[in-house]
Amino acid sequence: MRIRHKPWARPELAACPFCVQLPSEIKGKWKELFPKEQPIYMELGCGKGGFISQLAPMHPEINYIAMDIKPEMLGLAKRKLEAAYAEKDIPTDNIRILIQNIETIDNSFGDGDKVERIYINFCNPWPRKKHKKRRLTHPRQLMKYRDFLAENGEIRFKTDDDELFEESIEYFAECGYRIEYITRDLHAESLSDNIVTEHENMFTEEGKKIKFLIAIKDSLPSQN
Repeated sequence: MRIRHKPWARPELAACPFCVQLPSEIKGKWKELFPKEQPIYMELGCGKGGFISQLAPMHPEINYIAMDIKPEMLGLAKRKLEAAYAEKDIPTDNIRILIQNIETIDNSFGDGDKVERIYINFCNPWPRKKHKKRRLTHPRQLMKYRDFLAENGEIRFKTDDDELFEESIEYFAECGYRIEYITRDLHAESLSDNIVTEHENMFTEEGKKIKFLIAIKDSLPSQN
């Protein structure tokens, strides 16, 4: 998604108390950044923060990490988070945000971090064959997530793109994830904990069905 340059974004992020400036230096020690030791959930590619700004203030019993590669996006997410926490009149103790190229996420997260849940919402489908390796659900990424995803940890994946969804099902199986729940029409299921974002509303209005699955980290397939 293209977004105009926002000169205020980097200065605001640099001054933000819940924005992590040097994530590679925190590798293996993320739980120490939060006042309370609680389960850690992560959103990859948080964009403007429509999802995480609803979720994190609603669950102070969970620690959240949200990231995006674009400072302009993360700046908007930061502002949404501040507004959401202010509305509930609670501190931002359970949220941390960072600028991160998810292709190199293994530089910032490792075995000691034990993230229990990863959210991937409406990521770029990269439909061209030569670009598919950039997908956030591509096997080379799923294998990196295994390094810091807790035992029996889960990935919650949501998309409007049919090809991305069907091929991702194969990716998850290839990388040792078990599909615990799957639907190709999320809004027909009426899941009580589904958080509807701006993108989700837009795609639904366009007549696109929302696909969703929960994949559990399991044993890697035998190489024999």
